[in-house]
Amino acid sequence: MEFLKKIFSPITATMNYIQNHFKAMLFVLILVLVFAPASEKEFVKYNLEKINLSGPIMDAGEVVQQINKAANNKAVKGVLLIVDSPGGAVSPSVEIAYAVKRLKEKKPVIAYAKGTMASGSYYASIWADKIIANPGSMIGSIGVIMQGADLSGIMQKLGIKTQVVKAGLYKQIGTPDRPWKKYEVAELNKVIQGTYDMFTKDVADARHLDFKKRDTYANAHIFTASQAKKVGLIDSVGVEYDAKNALAKLSGVVYPVWNKEDRFDKLLKKLTASTAVILNTYFPDLVLK
Repeated sequence: MEFLKKIFSPITATMNYIQNHFKAMLFVLILVLVFAPASEKEFVKYNLEKINLSGPIMDAGEVVQQINKAANNKAVKGVLLIVDSPGGAVSPSVEIAYAVKRLKEKKPVIAYAKGTMASGSYYASIWADKIIANPGSMIGSIGVIMQGADLSGIMQKLGIKTQVVKAGLYKQIGTPDRPWKKYEVAELNKVIQGTYDMFTKDVADARHLDFKKRDTYANAHIFTASQAKKVGLIDSVGVEYDAKNALAKLSGVVYPVWNKEDRFDKLLKKLTASTAVILNTYFPDLVLK
């Protein structure tokens, strides 16, 4: 009996180890599957880079970082900005737009409207060398909006009253506990109009359009891809295949090698986009729409 135990002891020890450390081994396996490259191709140095701009634009940090990194990467000869976003807050949209403008000074950039390129996401794309849109995409909505609820009626029913101590005539502007006063609406209109003027001036400059005719291509109009081309908001209609080929040609790359997004990062981006939708729904701010 002891003889058999000695013979099978390596197998028994291995089985015991697996049983005792099953959860740890499973966790390690998951990490390997998540972080391990899908194929040997991912080790090949890429010369064209895809950067995704998707979901509501509430923060520009990550996208701007990717753009700046691509700008400084000598191996990257061109960048394809793939856009599928309804827009978002003003400041981050402007940050991305000017990051693209800086990138364009170093290497070719094409913006591709995958689904929606509207408002802030259109602003982010205007300085690209070319804008190509999917035939089924929605383009435009060049405008600015600020909105808020008037909760005074329901507050009155619940017996809730607000108490305010303030310094400055406009300090209580935009609060939801009462109807906005005329001078407050006028003050908000001043901000909205100023932002709209900035937006449309940048669009006119970047796309070589007549600022005086902005009502034809701005004014929050929503266009199909073909309609957007007619008013000058995009350069051509095509699918991602066409956008990739156009960038390769513009970059002078004979054998295109594209970067591949890390699967774990992709999952995190989806979760972040979902969170941003919820935050924007319940905590609205000045946004490009």
